[in-house]
Amino acid sequence: MIVAEDIYKSYGDLTVLRGVSLSIEKGEIVSIVGASGAGKTTLLHILGTLDRFDKGKILIDGRDISRLGDKQLSDFRNRNIGFVFQFHHLLPEFTALENVSIPAFIAAEGRREAGKKATELLSMLGLSGRLEHKPSELSGGEQQRVAVARALINDPVVVLADEPSGNLDSAASKDLHELFFDLRDRLNQSFVIVTHNESLADMANRKLTIHDGLIL
Repeated sequence: MIVAEDIYKSYGDLTVLRGVSLSIEKGEIVSIVGASGAGKTTLLHILGTLDRFDKGKILIDGRDISRLGDKQLSDFRNRNIGFVFQFHHLLPEFTALENVSIPAFIAAEGRREAGKKATELLSMLGLSGRLEHKPSELSGGEQQRVAVARALINDPVVVLADEPSGNLDSAASKDLHELFFDLRDRLNQSFVIVTHNESLADMANRKLTIHDGLIL
């Protein structure tokens, strides 16, 4: 479903990725670990089309993303890739339901259909009683679940998560980790997770370690 071949990325004189290759299967959870500065987040951003690579090739769901222009890439990202970050990045003035619906609106989904799907996702994630609550009225774990629902709203081929439990306490972290595997089982959803949390990394189907810009 995702194939990356010989990916290089530099920022000025600093080479961050030095020929990374990997593949991700449908319904697979892959964790990426490594020391700070090893290239984990850079790789995740490149896989998520948030950053361009210098050399190599990436196919996502059969499409060569290097051939897409900026507008095409933005549309492709919105419809095919979900993101969950360490900080939830929910818009504070909107309710949980509205936050989850926003990517669907961007994809030109009708308000009624988007709201219905957002309601179903939030209910699946145990938040049926929090639909009209704004982020400030939710716990950290609830906010991150809203962010997960937002990532899923457009039925992405993959969800990319960057330190998703890094801002949560141990109990909320455990709940979030179990949620990823539940979603994999229920929706056959694929996840690529960058994390320093060894317990989460070890739960994955595969754990990849990056060192000095290379997967060991």
